[in-house]
Amino acid sequence: MENIKEKTHAGKSRAEYIKVEANVNLHITDAGEGKPIVLIHGWPLSDEMYEYQYNDLVNKNFRVIGITLRGFGKSDKPHGAYNYNVHALDIKRVLDKLAIKDAMLVGFSMGGSIVVRFVSAYNEGHATKLVLAGAAVPIWTQREDFPYNLPQSVVDDLIKQNYEDRPKLLTDFAKIFSATETSLNEGIGSWLNGICLSASSHATAECLVALRDTDLRPDMAKITIPTLILHGKKDKICSFDLAEQMKAGISDSKLIAFEKSGHSLFLEETKKFNKELIKFAEK
Repeated sequence: MENIKEKTHAGKSRAEYIKVEANVNLHITDAGEGKPIVLIHGWPLSDEMYEYQYNDLVNKNFRVIGITLRGFGKSDKPHGAYNYNVHALDIKRVLDKLAIKDAMLVGFSMGGSIVVRFVSAYNEGHATKLVLAGAAVPIWTQREDFPYNLPQSVVDDLIKQNYEDRPKLLTDFAKIFSATETSLNEGIGSWLNGICLSASSHATAECLVALRDTDLRPDMAKITIPTLILHGKKDKICSFDLAEQMKAGISDSKLIAFEKSGHSLFLEETKKFNKELIKFAEK
């Protein structure tokens, strides 16, 4: 056995967990070599949602770093505060420890909200490009001066259901995740449901509160780095109106519509999604 000369490259592997504070370690997927791309997942998923992005991006000579937010997936799940500031600061601590500079930062859904907060408040050269995919930006729920997307009462009901029957909440959520109930096959649906169930109930609820209550319009106005907005035209969770609001509110931004997709554009139009990420990263 000692004479085996096959190179596994295991010595080049990187830490799977990074400590962001006492008793809080975040799960990280860190693969490939080259210009960094950082991926932030949506509610209530984990970095595993990007399974069909990792290989394509690594094969195009990028270093791809997926961060699972506290409370979700394989990351630690403290029974504490969950809001955009907490998550954005966690991202900063991870990128500081990895010495990441000049990255393309990608946020999906709630992850889009969090990366907007990160770029407006914590970015110190870590990210020089931003991608907002199906993002819950600038506000996920309606206001007197913001008539878009969901009424706040709908999110109140989701929070209530989380504490009464979380599996049913996730099953119902899955029905509106894609353009139609059959846009994603049953196997993909089961895989996503398993990821969602791995989140803590507390984090699931508290992040719904953050989604319901946080107004990112002031943050959005501070974004000056080049921004790519990718959004499904048939999105029932973050309506296409939100994409148009992002385009209007971010000075250096480009909007690309995914005509066939609902919220899960990264799975419904995977080839197009990956192609647009790569093209923007290579610019």
